[in-house]
Amino acid sequence: MKAIRFCEYGSPDVLKFEDVEKPVPNDDQVLIKVRAASLNFIDPGVMRGPWPLRLMSGLRKPEKTGLGNDVAGQIEAVGKNVTLFKAGDEVFGVARPSLAEYVCARERALVIKPANVTFEQAGSVAWAGFTALQGLRKGNILPGQKVLINGATGGVGTFAVQIAKSFGTEVTAVCSTGKVDLVRSIGADHVIDYTKEDFTKGDQRYDVIFDNVGNHSFSDRRRVLTPNGTCVLAGIGGAGLH
Repeated sequence: MKAIRFCEYGSPDVLKFEDVEKPVPNDDQVLIKVRAASLNFIDPGVMRGPWPLRLMSGLRKPEKTGLGNDVAGQIEAVGKNVTLFKAGDEVFGVARPSLAEYVCARERALVIKPANVTFEQAGSVAWAGFTALQGLRKGNILPGQKVLINGATGGVGTFAVQIAKSFGTEVTAVCSTGKVDLVRSIGADHVIDYTKEDFTKGDQRYDVIFDNVGNHSFSDRRRVLTPNGTCVLAGIGGAGLH
């Protein structure tokens, strides 16, 4: 089968379109014929190989040469312990490396693709969408709350705005001037342009802050939380809950 691989660290020039062996699922996996896959912010980092990351991925050269985590496709075969899916099912979720004609995945990392969603749409959901949903749930999001999304126009941020709205909350999105119309178009009730205003210095208090950037101190974020409010940090800016 064909797959995109990188056998050394560097720019996108190190990527190669190669013939590789078709994977075989183990007893707890399914084999997916890939119809769509997407990249996330982590993939260029893995490819370029900054030194801290090399401690996990290989010091001199990458130990795992594939890229991509998000996938959508059709199941071609299932392991003997798989109970949730059968051959022919259309699914999406997380599988690595997804930049290939076929990839194996654990059944718990997949869900059935809705019929009204294209493979291309489904293939861009998993990593960013699941991160946004998990973060908002960690923040104990409830209908009627005031929610602020800092970093609202990246992959995770755009999902977070829409998911927060689906919970019935009042959403404030923080972004740059050029992205104001974008966040309004996906449902933000209020928009703060961070080039003109610092949300931590305003009078509004929030029940949940979902922060994808981490560019403010703990005390600054706490100042704009309600007494029982929660701040969730995600991504490069930090990870955690306070």
